[in-house]
Amino acid sequence: MNPNRTATTENFPVASWLIRPANRAPIMAFYRFARAADDIADHAPITGSEKLTRLEAMRATIAGEAEAEPTALALREAMADRRLDSVHALDLLTAFVRDVTTPRTATYDDLLGYCAKSAMPVGRFVLDVHREDPAAWPA
Repeated sequence: MNPNRTATTENFPVASWLIRPANRAPIMAFYRFARAADDIADHAPITGSEKLTRLEAMRATIAGEAEAEPTALALREAMADRRLDSVHALDLLTAFVRDVTTPRTATYDDLLGYCAKSAMPVGRFVLDVHREDPAAWPA
């Protein structure tokens, strides 16, 4: 994880004071997980193969198949405490794998497909933390 980037230095609020205090911890766990995966996919000075290996360790940890990656383990525990599905974390990892393996998006439909795995899972996780109806996801 890039030590120079934190929730307080982002250009968007992370677990803002507008969010109920009880909901901040799982949102911060998701933020740390997403930031670590993003740092692997986009910023780490390692080979594509090593990036994929690290992202796979995150996936295996979220899926309960390993305890290899600390931010994924913390998120898995936060999701278990709240009985939240891992779908959003896994979707996000799919997007980061795509960042490593597919450097360009060819069409608008491809872009929308990418957003369905990258941006949308973040908002949907926040909705789930707040126990909103999944019917709100398309919005």
